[in-house]
Amino acid sequence: MSRINTNIASLQAIHRLNRNNADMAMRLERLSSGLRINSGKDAPAALIASDTLRSEITGINQAIENSERAGNVINTAEGALSEVSALLLEIQSLTNQAANTGALSDEEVAANQLQVDSILSSINRIANTTQFNGVKLLNGSLDYTTSGVSATNFANVRVNAVRLPDNAAVNVVVAVTQSAQTGTIGYTGGTLAANNAVTVEIAGNKGTEQISFAGGTTVAAMVTAINAVKASTGVSASVSGGDLRLDSTAFGARQYVSLVTISGTFVPTKAIDYGRDAAVTINGAAASANGLSVSYRSSNLDIELELGTAFNTAGNDNFYITGGGATFALGSKITEPNKASLGLASISTGRLGDNLVGYLSTLGSGGANSLSSGNLVRAQNIIDKAIKQVANQRGRLGAFQKEILDSNINSLSVALENVTASESAIRDADFASETAALTRAQILVQANTSVLAQANTSPQNVLALLQR
Repeated sequence: MSRINTNIASLQAIHRLNRNNADMAMRLERLSSGLRINSGKDAPAALIASDTLRSEITGINQAIENSERAGNVINTAEGALSEVSALLLEIQSLTNQAANTGALSDEEVAANQLQVDSILSSINRIANTTQFNGVKLLNGSLDYTTSGVSATNFANVRVNAVRLPDNAAVNVVVAVTQSAQTGTIGYTGGTLAANNAVTVEIAGNKGTEQISFAGGTTVAAMVTAINAVKASTGVSASVSGGDLRLDSTAFGARQYVSLVTISGTFVPTKAIDYGRDAAVTINGAAASANGLSVSYRSSNLDIELELGTAFNTAGNDNFYITGGGATFALGSKITEPNKASLGLASISTGRLGDNLVGYLSTLGSGGANSLSSGNLVRAQNIIDKAIKQVANQRGRLGAFQKEILDSNINSLSVALENVTASESAIRDADFASETAALTRAQILVQANTSVLAQANTSPQNVLALLQR
């Protein structure tokens, strides 16, 4: 080289040294942060994929936390319901004991009533004080609200779960395509002959009774005699066009009426007859029916109701579910399919039971079904209904926790593992390869530094040309 104004070798060494210094700095940055991608320039496409996965990871972690908190809410409510169930069983025992009037004094019945009153007070206290994070769980504030429910067409409408769109009501269209029927048997023989004494066996869902009619008994007298044991048989009698008609006291395919002649001449229209369930659709889909009791369950709606006798005919009616319920966000994104809702009905004594059998509050002192009222059969029916309602609510909460919350946590945990592994593979630094690359960069920097020193001294060789 005989030119000294431009040192090409030095420029090349500087260029290589800068690149190797930058490479070494990048390796040091990755090793110090533990990340392969520290800025967008490191890998633009990979950064986009990594941030997308990070967003998903954040959503999954929050969904798991939401599910766990929902489980805590359910555990709190279920624990309170368990105590109410125990209290109801105690009321049942006291009521059964009070029915043993031949062995109990009035003072003992009064003492039992005092205990019943205390239990009813405890149930109301539990309903009004059970809460989670300041939210009342069992006082009805988390039950669904409805509007437009016809009192004559529907009774005991209970919404267990519904997927409510944001700020929108759900229209529930109930269509009866076939009416429910009772089991029915007729007798067209009219008044018995004077010499025709008859003994018949009448059976229904509640039991069997034998009834004897003297010769000359009229149809009206037969009706009176049969209705006198209606509570024992589940069969009621009436006069229809001058003839005797026997009906089961409830509607449905499980209800039946049986009449067998034991002695005398008494020929019914048939020996046994079964009722029929209503055929009902809800929002166009077939619902399950047991007599007039209708239930419908889908991914969007879980509802139970009783058809009024006025609506036990072909036709349709509708009402709206306007809000309420406890809604839990169980997915990584806020979407309607990722929400799960359920209603928590009030368990106060004024809500346990229904308007068909009565309410638990009527068992209190002075109530229509107190222990001293003489209506202990009705009181027992109310208690049975209340026990069933609490048991059903506990079962629904348990199913929600096991089949929805627990399975959701398990599913999200697996997703979290896989998504986190994918994000780690993109963004995290591989220390083995990075330390090897750092060593290479360090050696190259040292070598470049030595080469640059030599390149800077090489122009001095031209001084030899100036010597004489």
